[in-house]
Amino acid sequence: MLTKLAGGRLFDPANGRHGEVADLWLRDDRIAADPGPGAAPDATYDLTGKVVMAGAIDIHSHIAGGKVNLARLLMGEEHEHHRFAGSACGCGGGSGLATPSTHTTGARYIEMGFTAAFEPAMLGSNARHAHMEMGDIPYIDTGGYLVLGSDDFLLDLIATNAGQAAINDYVAWMLTATQSLAVKVVNPGGINAFKFNARSLDLDEPGPYYGVTPRSVLTVLARAVYELGLPHPLHVHGCNLGVPGNVATTLDTIQAASGLPMHMTHIQFHSYDTEGDRKFSSGAAALAEAVNRTPTLSVDIGQVMFGQTVTASADTMAQRRTAPLAHPRKWLAMDIECDAGCGVVPFRYRDNSYVNALQWAIGLELFLLLDDPWRVFLTTDHPNGAPFTFYPELIRLLMDRDYRLAKLAEIHPDAPAHTTLGSITREYTLAEIAVMTRAAPSRILGLADRGHLAPGASADVTVYTDRPDRRAMFERPDLVFKSGRLVVRDGTLVAMAQGCTHVVRPGFDDLIERRIARHFDERLGLSLKHFRIRDEEIRHGAGPLLHPCRRREVP
Repeated sequence: MLTKLAGGRLFDPANGRHGEVADLWLRDDRIAADPGPGAAPDATYDLTGKVVMAGAIDIHSHIAGGKVNLARLLMGEEHEHHRFAGSACGCGGGSGLATPSTHTTGARYIEMGFTAAFEPAMLGSNARHAHMEMGDIPYIDTGGYLVLGSDDFLLDLIATNAGQAAINDYVAWMLTATQSLAVKVVNPGGINAFKFNARSLDLDEPGPYYGVTPRSVLTVLARAVYELGLPHPLHVHGCNLGVPGNVATTLDTIQAASGLPMHMTHIQFHSYDTEGDRKFSSGAAALAEAVNRTPTLSVDIGQVMFGQTVTASADTMAQRRTAPLAHPRKWLAMDIECDAGCGVVPFRYRDNSYVNALQWAIGLELFLLLDDPWRVFLTTDHPNGAPFTFYPELIRLLMDRDYRLAKLAEIHPDAPAHTTLGSITREYTLAEIAVMTRAAPSRILGLADRGHLAPGASADVTVYTDRPDRRAMFERPDLVFKSGRLVVRDGTLVAMAQGCTHVVRPGFDDLIERRIARHFDERLGLSLKHFRIRDEEIRHGAGPLLHPCRRREVP
């Protein structure tokens, strides 16, 4: 099928187009070159004055896996009170706001013009379940980041000086076996330390059993990811999340990478200083300065928005600290195969709370102080800072200073004095939003045919009416195409579509498998052959979409 999108304003930063008026052609599931004056399109859409972008990509959203299902279980009242009927086009019904069910997740994303979202914390022992859930989410592409860094096998390799080559082979084997796209480390070594009754672990503090420091874990994993040639750098959830004064640890963590590429996630939760009588203030300016001068570093924000949500994290230490503040007053923690952890704590962020108000302001500070939109990504760390459905409101806060100042005036009266937010005049442009939500995510994840509008790209396209109210603009697109098929018209689902699952396979020395097999036999309750996930288990038999790795050497 040949489709013509006529006369829209194309925002396609990957190809240097920032509002250029042009036609866009779709042939079946791909963007096509202009077929010439004699072409007869099967469908034509007059987009005069409309804003045209590639489908948006969320690089960090907890949408599948054990912790998500535990959060749904804990938030049963949310699913009781928020139910959604299935659509006539075939999308199933569902429920939930902060913990939406699978079909609801896909529907809410595509209705906003997002065509991909990536699960950033997939445990190896729970990967099969996570893939089954992701396979049940319609409309959007997905993929998982494998959590390493507190697993006994890796810590033992480090403690016994097994060498970088063995660590690289282990990481590569795990990525392949679990059908993952990237590697994430959560509170490096800290989840393991928690099981030996440690309740904190700083960057250079040896863990209680293996004697390995978080810095050592970060260094070997960052190097493994780089040398294996993974497109996405090591995805880092650092030490001391949520602790006042943790900005110092975050700055030290940047140095720990020693020049290797690294992505620091939900940095709002790692940007706290201790100035003032309350001993809680913004460290955003110092952190933004460090990020701006470190070209090998990228970040996402983890923006807090006000209202009820639930926090779900592998960082058991942080979740235990937060548990007394739970709203409603319930929480849970669990482990799977002793290789990681999970804590789930319901939480309500309140604008009349000094701490919550400052968290909100710190996130916006970071967005606005970071110079390069190619290295900062739009996230709420769904659902930890807020549900992903708050993105249109967040975009308005970034693009409209008057609106931002009006909201700043509504928060706890003591908070503005401890942030520079009120003095920042910057407003994001449409081109910068297109970078941050389309072009940059595709580049950092290695998705060569996503996030842009050049011929050959996947025909994932979103069309907006250019409204002064940016929230209204971005929460209800006029048209959304997924793989060339019109699936949303005027914010309403009109057809069903499926995404794909993105993976990497960097290759490894087969000898590592013998050592891993012994570990499974002696320490785990799952055999090696049952741990591996086959291609036919991905997307109901459709299989994964493989992205190349290009091995590198550390200079």
